[in-house]
Amino acid sequence: MDSPQPRFAQVPRSLYPGIVAVFVALLLISNIGAVKLIEFGPFITDGGAFLFPLVYIVGDVLAEVYGWKAARRAIVLAFAMSALAALTFFLVQISPPAEAWENQAAFEAVLGFVPRIVLASILGFLVGQLLNAYVLVWIKRRTKERKLWARLLGSTVVGELADTVVFCTIAFYGVITGGDFITYVVVGFAYKTAVEVILLPVTYRVIAFVKRREPTYGLALTA
Repeated sequence: MDSPQPRFAQVPRSLYPGIVAVFVALLLISNIGAVKLIEFGPFITDGGAFLFPLVYIVGDVLAEVYGWKAARRAIVLAFAMSALAALTFFLVQISPPAEAWENQAAFEAVLGFVPRIVLASILGFLVGQLLNAYVLVWIKRRTKERKLWARLLGSTVVGELADTVVFCTIAFYGVITGGDFITYVVVGFAYKTAVEVILLPVTYRVIAFVKRREPTYGLALTA
């Protein structure tokens, strides 16, 4: 009697898993970059500013193409991976270094467990992204396939504002004081929003590309 053939699960023909992977990766890289404050002339921001706006662009793609439930699933997964990364860095930090390894202080300075930064990052992301996805889908239910610009910009303003205020307040309130703190919040929000506005044509093309290649797009009436 022949032995049974090996079995494998089929990979669905969808771009969703790959988009979620990019979404999570952008968040993790941005969170590591955010531990450094950067100053350009009178403007203060953090290292997450380079990539974090792209997290919202990918989040827009998820919400626009796959709907609220699928976007929420990706957001919760990214939130969990961010928390796992923070826990891992903390465990690595408190583990005794090898005798020949002389970079403990440098590791702690860059990736050390800073409760305020971790809490600010994951809560800001969670609140901002959930609001971003919810607002986008809410507007889409009223505009259908028309006025994509309105739901992209509307969701961005709400999500980025919530994210920036939550992150800056928890992470740096009291560290950055007075007018500098207000500048930090305003510049962070304005910069991230401006990047999304500038990249709006790119977002349009990415969304159109994904929609064309998703065979089930338009079939689901509730998302």
